[in-house]
Amino acid sequence: MAHAKKIFRPGFFMSVLLLMNFTAPASAATNETDQHALLDIKKLITQDPFEVLNSWDNSVHFCNWPGVACSNLHQRVTVLNISSLKLVGPLSPSVGNLSFLKTLSIHDNNFHGEIPQEIGKLFRLQYFRSANNSFEGEFPINLTSCIELRFIDLRGNSLSGRIPVELSTLSRLRVLNLLRNNFSGKIPPSLGNLSSLEFLSLSKNSLEGSIPIEIGKLDKLYYLALSSNNLSGIFPVEIFNISSIQTLSITNNKLSGHFPPSLGVTLPKLTEFLADINQFSGSIPASFANASRLTKLTIGNNSLTGPIPRSFGSLQELQILHLGQNSLATDISFITSLTNCTSLRVLSLSSTQIGGVLPNSVVNLSTTLEYLWLDDNYISGGLPEGIDNYLNLVFLDLSMNSLTGNLPNSIGQLTKLQVVHLFQNKFSGKIPPSFGNITNLQMLILEDNLLGGSIPVSLGNCSNLRGLHLAKNQLTGFLPREVILSSLTVGLILDDNQLTGSLPSEMGNMKSLVTLVIAGNKFSGGIPDSLGDCLMLERLYMEGNSFVGTIPSSLGNLKSTQIIDLSRNNLSGIIPASLRNLSLMENLNLSFNMLEGEVPTGGVFNNLGKFSVLGNHKLCGGIKSLNLSACPGVPKKQGQHSVRVMIILAITVPLFIILLIACIYAKLPVKSSNHLLHSNSTDENPYPRISYREIFQSTSGFSVENMIGEGRYGCVYKGVLSPGEQNVAVKVLKLQERGATKSFLAECEAIRNLRHRNLVKIITTCSSIDLEGNDFKALVYEFMQKGSLETWLHRISLGHDDVKKLNPHLRLNIAIDVALALDYLHHHGKTPIIHCDLKPSNILLDDNLCAHLSDFGLAKFLSPPESTSTSRSSGFGGTIGYIAPEYGMGGRVSTQGDMYSFGILLLELFTGKRPTNSMFTENSSLHHYVKTSLPNLVMEIVDPDMLMTEENGQIMTDQASDSSKMRTEEFLVRVLRMGVVCSSELPDERMDSRDVIRELQAIKETFQVTKERKMKRRQDCRLYVIRFAEYILNGVTYKASWMSDPIKYRTSLASQLLKRGCEKVTGFYLDDMKISGGRDDMASMEENRLQSRPFLKDRRKFVQMVDPLLEGCFSVRSLHHAVAITAMCLQEQSSFRPLISDIVMALEFLASQADSSDSQEGGSHTRTSSSPSQLEGKLENRRRGL
Repeated sequence: MAHAKKIFRPGFFMSVLLLMNFTAPASAATNETDQHALLDIKKLITQDPFEVLNSWDNSVHFCNWPGVACSNLHQRVTVLNISSLKLVGPLSPSVGNLSFLKTLSIHDNNFHGEIPQEIGKLFRLQYFRSANNSFEGEFPINLTSCIELRFIDLRGNSLSGRIPVELSTLSRLRVLNLLRNNFSGKIPPSLGNLSSLEFLSLSKNSLEGSIPIEIGKLDKLYYLALSSNNLSGIFPVEIFNISSIQTLSITNNKLSGHFPPSLGVTLPKLTEFLADINQFSGSIPASFANASRLTKLTIGNNSLTGPIPRSFGSLQELQILHLGQNSLATDISFITSLTNCTSLRVLSLSSTQIGGVLPNSVVNLSTTLEYLWLDDNYISGGLPEGIDNYLNLVFLDLSMNSLTGNLPNSIGQLTKLQVVHLFQNKFSGKIPPSFGNITNLQMLILEDNLLGGSIPVSLGNCSNLRGLHLAKNQLTGFLPREVILSSLTVGLILDDNQLTGSLPSEMGNMKSLVTLVIAGNKFSGGIPDSLGDCLMLERLYMEGNSFVGTIPSSLGNLKSTQIIDLSRNNLSGIIPASLRNLSLMENLNLSFNMLEGEVPTGGVFNNLGKFSVLGNHKLCGGIKSLNLSACPGVPKKQGQHSVRVMIILAITVPLFIILLIACIYAKLPVKSSNHLLHSNSTDENPYPRISYREIFQSTSGFSVENMIGEGRYGCVYKGVLSPGEQNVAVKVLKLQERGATKSFLAECEAIRNLRHRNLVKIITTCSSIDLEGNDFKALVYEFMQKGSLETWLHRISLGHDDVKKLNPHLRLNIAIDVALALDYLHHHGKTPIIHCDLKPSNILLDDNLCAHLSDFGLAKFLSPPESTSTSRSSGFGGTIGYIAPEYGMGGRVSTQGDMYSFGILLLELFTGKRPTNSMFTENSSLHHYVKTSLPNLVMEIVDPDMLMTEENGQIMTDQASDSSKMRTEEFLVRVLRMGVVCSSELPDERMDSRDVIRELQAIKETFQVTKERKMKRRQDCRLYVIRFAEYILNGVTYKASWMSDPIKYRTSLASQLLKRGCEKVTGFYLDDMKISGGRDDMASMEENRLQSRPFLKDRRKFVQMVDPLLEGCFSVRSLHHAVAITAMCLQEQSSFRPLISDIVMALEFLASQADSSDSQEGGSHTRTSSSPSQLEGKLENRRRGL
């Protein structure tokens, strides 16, 4: 036998060597294919701001490239994860050559073009994540050839066409997410064949037709979202029988039918049911109460009838209940049952025809309540005194009811209130002065009640008030100057009261006010000249008072005004000629006063349908259709008249010709620039043409409700260009403002060739004339749902979905986004572009809180240094606090000027303090304030809002450990120091945008330890340890081996693997043996572990596991120790397992012993590695410690 054994072993090794010689070239070729495919993908990437792909080169094996993972056996690419790197470019068709690929993650980048059809060659592909890119074209039909697919996420792209019926062949598909694309047509019934499907989202597309009943066959579905499409027809009742559903979202369609009475029974796991804005009818099922996990129920804007079930009170986890705009006709007393819904945040019962007396129990609703809508119903009774229980209330609407009594003074304790709508009721008594305590108040609408007394002076404390509506009451007294707030923008509505006295001279403080209505009162005195300073005023109603004196000529400054009604007063004097300059005027009513003199001509006075001067008997002249008498004048002799005419012509004609030539000459450069906008050539103007009328209709006639912002040169409106399309932002230029046209041309020139993820995307431009024949210019941008960074930093006008604070993780990402935008402007174009107006209000945030730089109205192209036309900052605009110091001294515009603004922005981002804060005097500034506080006082100067709670893995917490607090301080010091350097007074001392990006990214990598990353590290550790144990078992216990030194090979490989993968997580305990992914790969490992576990529990059986072929090569003790390490790692209790650092040292020790045996040199070793016995000793100490 011994002889036979010796004969067999050489034969075995020869067979193995021959096999290696035949297979090696093929393996090398396939590996080379993978490397070439990866390099082809890299080659088409045009922007890699984090420079991650720079390390994709031959210096290291491609399996070690960032984002790449390979199989252990074949060294073929199985995972490609290059997500969230802000990469730009098309996806190379060579991706189809990665034939072993199982996971492809490229989401949250800016890949564009079509998804290559070659992706269908990846027959092993299981996970495909390409969300939030810019892919266009149709759904890649060849993707349906990847029959192993479990996960498809293509949301947030621009894919169009129909959803292919061939998707039904993917029988293993569990997730299909096509949210926010442009898919059209019908939902394929064949999707009902995806028997493994658990998640299906087709929301926010343009799908039409009915929902296939086959969807009801998906019995594993837990998430179904079909909202915001054009779906119609009866909703399939079969879907209500899918008991696994947790979220069902079908809002904003045209679906009809009834909700089955057993809905809550058949959907017991339901957490979110969103079906508002449809055409459902019938009653509301009481069985909703059986879905005890329900958190959101929105079925408003339908045709539902019948009572509101009182059983809703048992839904203790309910947060949002929206039943409004239905015909429910329920008594309001049912609201008492909702007092048990202790998590309720939003309650909407608007326009539901509920009636009855408002019960006192209404104040016992959840203290977490933030939004309460009971408007447009038949509710009577009074507002209970205990309303101050709603400490978190933000929005209160009880308007259009029959409520009576006094307004409780306790309402002033609701300090978080932003909007109060109590109009069209029968409230009496006085307006509570306690309203002045609500400093966050933005809209107070109390009109059409029976309120008396005076307007409380305390309302002047509401410094955020945008609208004050007190019309149609019985208010008396003067208009307090304290309520003439500069924050008033929407309107000051006081008509039909009994107010007296003169208007305060401070009326001009309301520079952004759009509507002023004080008609039907008893005001007297003159009209203040300062009213002409309300430059945004569009509607002015002052009729029916006792105003005297002349009409101020300053009213001619109100270029935005469309309506002025001064009728039925006692005004005298002449009509100011300046009023004819109001080009937007639609109705000018000066009737029934005591005006005299000549009626002006021109402008509005040329159109009798737009002005009225009736009842002013001393007026004369004007257009003929007024039928007024001619104004008296001194008759002149014909000869004298002719001579005078000749003299005037002789003087004026030459002057006119000279002026005309000068104007033409001066206009030449502007015409050259303007060519960009008026050219009919598609090459010159890359944007689709759009008319003034389309802009007008999309913004509802530039209505106040659509206005979302305003600046020096224009107003920004929210609009929709076509029904069903996404919102856009329309910037309308104020051409009356000096420099507005130049700003428009500068912005067009700056952005026409720009394309970057962090720049606001321009959709089109409009250069036309309005309905009056006046010049009109507008820019149409992509709409940013989350508003500007300023609103988040300083808590301005945040809606109820956005009340969370900006945590440090988000602030750091925003800073990186802005830096990337600046780097693109400064270094990646033919000519560097200087933004010149970087500030929080010009940084807009999308749904993912990704920052986009906007407003290029002051942007300048940087001329070459040798050019004599290099622009200087003389007369430079910008914004105080953010302008570089050298610009104030006429310095040259440069990229360093933008970096100064970025530095100030960075300081404001993390301190929450504006550079114009009143705390900064002439001798101090935000820069100096931060610089002198670093590093010791850093925690005292940062924005406290970002240190409050830990949410979504944010960097810092209130209850952090000492080490965590030290990391927090170090993080903040590094960020703020960068802001200080960037905002240095001397331009040469400031950082460049490229250096800023590298430093910010380094900070992010160092300090942003999120929960997700911690979990991934923990999972990686579990995987590495189990794989290492498998290496030991393979190397030591296999009954045949072709390697001469398997234990050395296996231990060295395991040691290097552990070192490479876990060097940053040393000290993590392994809580259990479960692996979250890769179950197929782990199957063989689990089998080996189960087979070997009985031997591992008894150390006397360790030797029985060892391969007899190894006994002649290594000492029994070494082999015994190798198996012992495996046994320690596979302990059932996690607390008994060794630390990774100890495992690595033990493996190194075994490898060193193998080296010693091979060399047969007795030299001493200088290693400090732990032996397996030392490892066991450490483990025993740990057990005793526990």
